[in-house]
Amino acid sequence: MRGMVSVHFTANLRRHVDCPEMQVEGTTVHEALDAYFAVHPAVRSYILDEQGAVRRHVAIFANGSQVADPNTLSDPVDDGTEIYVMQALSGGT
Repeated sequence: MRGMVSVHFTANLRRHVDCPEMQVEGTTVHEALDAYFAVHPAVRSYILDEQGAVRRHVAIFANGSQVADPNTLSDPVDDGTEIYVMQALSGGT
């Protein structure tokens, strides 16, 4: 059964593309994000590469845990799951 999942994006991503918080249906992170991208297609290319994998500098969390496989996004989600998409920071001194 598909649950209602909340998808959130951090402020640094919202500066680049309109990606409001939204509730979608899905049984996996992949299904939930596909439902989100169906309504906000411009967001997809900021988050996923041409093969559908999470871009190198993006991190996705479901209920506080980083997704196990950024290539398939097959982590299961339940009703009430919170998905957070953020830009992963790298570099520094």
